[in-house]
Amino acid sequence: MPISASKINTFTLFKLPSAFFCGVRVVSITESTCVVKVKHRWINQNPFKSMFWAVQGMAAELSTGAMVLSSIKDSNAKVSMLVANNNASFTKKARGRITFTCKDGLAITEAIKKTIETGEGQTCWMQSVGVDKQGDVVSTFNFEWTVKVKSKQ
Repeated sequence: MPISASKINTFTLFKLPSAFFCGVRVVSITESTCVVKVKHRWINQNPFKSMFWAVQGMAAELSTGAMVLSSIKDSNAKVSMLVANNNASFTKKARGRITFTCKDGLAITEAIKKTIETGEGQTCWMQSVGVDKQGDVVSTFNFEWTVKVKSKQ
């Protein structure tokens, strides 16, 4: 059974409560793309009347990580996942509803296939771009995911 947006949102309530209570929600997920939205509210604001950078990071990471989880589930293998590196750039104050989109699902699927075939860990950079209601980019996040088949002990 594929992972759905509602299942991921329930997962965040129990496993990532700070993201859930800040309003981070998956809108849609496919094999190649994941869309996550978060609205600027009192609970996730900074002193400059915009969304705190870390809340943007949670939404951006979820847009990449949800596809990693989904690809691992679809592989039927025991694969560990971890963010090894990340970077971000901020181009505009994040106000209102911000939509983060990652389109790198096929790249992580290939990395997971390769780690299963070779037994060697693989890395994959995934990008998530946050845009506001006007379509302006407010932030861009890059995450380097590492995946590796779990050893049988």
